Amino acid sequence: MNRHHAYSKGYPRGGTFSPSPSRFQPRFQPALRRRRQLFQRLFLLGGVTFLFTILIFPSWRAAVLPALSLGLLSSSFEDLQLETVRYYDLSKVQGTEMGWERGERVLMCTPLRDASSHLPMFFSHLRNLTYPHNLIDLAFLVSDSRDDTLGMLSRMLQEIQNDPDPKMSFGEISVIQKDFGQKVQQDVESRHGFEAQASRRKLMAQARNWLLNATLRPTHSWVYWRDADVETAPFTIIEDLMRHNKDVIVPNVWRPLPDWLGGEQPYDLNSWQESETALALAETLDEDAVIVEGYAEYATWRPHLAYLRDPYGDPDMEMELDGIGGVSILAKARVFRAGVHFPAFSFEKHAETEGFGKMAKRMGFSVIGLPHYTIWHLYEPSVDDLRRMEEMELERQAREREEQERAQHKESGPSKAQDAADTVYVYSESDKDSEEGLAAQPAPHAEKGASNGHAKH
Repeated sequence: MNRHHAYSKGYPRGGTFSPSPSRFQPRFQPALRRRRQLFQRLFLLGGVTFLFTILIFPSWRAAVLPALSLGLLSSSFEDLQLETVRYYDLSKVQGTEMGWERGERVLMCTPLRDASSHLPMFFSHLRNLTYPHNLIDLAFLVSDSRDDTLGMLSRMLQEIQNDPDPKMSFGEISVIQKDFGQKVQQDVESRHGFEAQASRRKLMAQARNWLLNATLRPTHSWVYWRDADVETAPFTIIEDLMRHNKDVIVPNVWRPLPDWLGGEQPYDLNSWQESETALALAETLDEDAVIVEGYAEYATWRPHLAYLRDPYGDPDMEMELDGIGGVSILAKARVFRAGVHFPAFSFEKHAETEGFGKMAKRMGFSVIGLPHYTIWHLYEPSVDDLRRMEEMELERQAREREEQERAQHKESGPSKAQDAADTVYVYSESDKDSEEGLAAQPAPHAEKGASNGHAKH
């Protein structure tokens, strides 16, 4: 080997001695380097696997995080647990008579159909409810509507939830839209016509069941059904009904009438006690038939809650019922959890709310009405009422015209009498001598002039 040649290669061409840095540095062994890289990769892979495991499996998260955090992440762990697995003790949501003091949540259900004209009145009632609004969850079902019910509902909900008063906003709000093919019109004659009752009430039962099943939560202790067309009701109605601590309870429902119709009238005839006559009638009907109250076709002779009202009676007086109306119902949530629902078929020859009362009674729940605790339904004039109102309006206009003509006649009458008096006065002054001559005439002529003067007067 040429040593000079090998030695010369260790020098740069500049002629100064500068050994190569890499030539005299200590070198790692290849096995040690590979082992370190393997450990790094395994550690990275283990960290990623652990992270995904914690995110995917909550049970591992519950077991590992508290141990690793030494208690520092216990609060955040509970929050994470609520997002995935929730535990409910339904024994704590049975419903009591002092629910507003114990923080019991109420689900308020309202079915809506072409109800845009009623929503302002309904929301004024919502604002006035004295039960804590944060404990009330609202649930609406908009179905088969042709007006702006859904749009107006959304706007009014936003308004009340954004109210500056923090006590005005409600809890969870659910708005469900579903059509059921209801073809019966919303006018009084169509809704209350006998022929439409069976099919209409079966579809209404479906709507109520859909709304309830979609919105009832394990946190609810009570369910309050309320129609949108209630005109007047106590602000404390939820607490008033709750204080009775009954499974199902309803108030009496009347409606105001014009004075020419009597001033007031029982409205909800669906709250009643069963009668032997009605039971015998049910035996004669087909299995799909639905008995409805207030129609001559079905003479049931049942005692109705509405007809037992005394304006001066005790509002806390209770009456056991078999069927109930749906204008205003307060029921414990456990009634629905037990399986009671609004039958969309003929249950013991009844459907919807009347069938609900029957079913609740059959399952051993208490069904109560308050005959002297009254709320007032909106008055909706029938076609006959509207026709009579038009006739009365025409009669009123005719009377006003007669009074105006009579008043004008009275105003013109005194002026004519004054003109006649002035004429007589002038005539008597100018013909004084003639009057003296007449006074001197024979008596028969004087009597004749007196009689003529009386007739003229």
